Amino acid sequence: MPKAPPVDRADSPTPAPGKSSKLPYLVALLLAGVVTVLVFALMGNIAKHKREAEQVVFKIVDVDETTTDPAEWGKNFPRQYDGYKRTVDTERTRWGGSESYQHVDEDPDWRTLFAGYAFSFDYREDRGHAYMLNDQRETERVHKVKQPGACLHCHASDIPAYRKAGIENGAPGKLTDPFNSADAREQLQKGFEVVCAMPYLEATELVEHPVSCMDCHDPETMHLRVTRPGFLNGIRVLAESSDPVPHLPSIERWRKGDRKEPYEPNTMATRQEMRSFACGQCHVEYYFKGEGKLLTYPWHNGLKMEQLEKYYDDEGFKDWTHKTAGSPMLKAQHPEFEMWSQGIHARAGVSCSDCHMPYKREGAIKVSDHHIRSPLLNTARACQVCHNVTESEIKARAETIQDRTRALMVRGQKATLDLIDGIVKAKDAGATDDQLAPLRDFHRKAEWRLDYIAAENSMGFHADQEAARILGEAIDYARQGQVKAVQLLGALAPKAQVSEASHVSQAGG
Repeated sequence: MPKAPPVDRADSPTPAPGKSSKLPYLVALLLAGVVTVLVFALMGNIAKHKREAEQVVFKIVDVDETTTDPAEWGKNFPRQYDGYKRTVDTERTRWGGSESYQHVDEDPDWRTLFAGYAFSFDYREDRGHAYMLNDQRETERVHKVKQPGACLHCHASDIPAYRKAGIENGAPGKLTDPFNSADAREQLQKGFEVVCAMPYLEATELVEHPVSCMDCHDPETMHLRVTRPGFLNGIRVLAESSDPVPHLPSIERWRKGDRKEPYEPNTMATRQEMRSFACGQCHVEYYFKGEGKLLTYPWHNGLKMEQLEKYYDDEGFKDWTHKTAGSPMLKAQHPEFEMWSQGIHARAGVSCSDCHMPYKREGAIKVSDHHIRSPLLNTARACQVCHNVTESEIKARAETIQDRTRALMVRGQKATLDLIDGIVKAKDAGATDDQLAPLRDFHRKAEWRLDYIAAENSMGFHADQEAARILGEAIDYARQGQVKAVQLLGALAPKAQVSEASHVSQAGG
């Protein structure tokens, strides 16, 4: 069998010199170029967003110590202003929210509890910040009852009005002086005293806007600040007290120092403390002191409910005399700052703003949400930052606390109403004021505690164990008073029978 002829390899086709060996390098070079372009594009994008994140202010208009209109500030801070405008939203949670309903219609027991006081005919749920001035101007409490200008303190952007009144009454300096200057502070305090003493319907004409940006922010630096004279005076007397305040470290540091200068939150407090102080300017307990009706925070002994009560007792103060029981009563305002101070969140360093104004992102910019509202309406950003559980679980836990608080409140209301009924029966049976005094003291103590939790806007959540303790005391005092009333009625019964028999005998004779 003949063999195939050998193949001449020299005649086989060969690739062009270097063609196949260069192709991988060309591909790699192309890929490297594409990657380089993408990396530079990414770096440019990152740099752009960093610049965006730094530009939180758009300087369109000048604002100063006289700029109370939030819309003007909104030109420079549109994101924050958008949130502020949304405080007009009305959304109700199970035990609160921002819907303006009448408490005395939903729960008529409060008409009896507040008998003889303006809250017996107008006791509405608070709405958002944008409504605070209009709501105050419209409530029947300022039209049916003569109220002082002190009411204005927490319902308007009123710092320029105070300072202007101070200048008109002899304080030095000008209205645009920096807030922390000596002249500005003298203007503020003098004007505060003048406006507090005015009739409310006259004082409210001095202001145009509800609480605004300047009340919490320095117009030059935008730093947080506190401006309300009631708070500035109150926090100083709190610092001078001996009440432990571990959640306020700057006060504890001041107490350990030489105390040559009064405690000043705007220069001594930490930024995290200021994120609660800004809210604590208004969300507090207060009263109108003396003939001048100077709005005063009763923090001289501390921030606990019974420490405030002791201050009032020592001052001999009462808000009103109960119409049917004749008891000298106290009306709680809205002691959120005091109750928060007794709770676990305060001890953990969590501020009011962390929950009610949580941070949010808009594009590359991180801002505080100025749509101030209940955290239960915003649990993802308000709660889940710290609590690694579902939104439904967070809401269930919060509402469990509130439901239990409400159940105790209902018992407290019933017990206090029974005490009022007992006092009225003893009075009708001929009891003297001296005999009724211990019962009326029980009434004052019981209703003060009941109202303290009812007026506080968290339904116990800010400090659940403290709320339960206070309501437990309310029930206890009311029932103690009721027992005393029954005993007094028993002691009065024979006298009443003798008196009735004598009357019958005289009539028959």
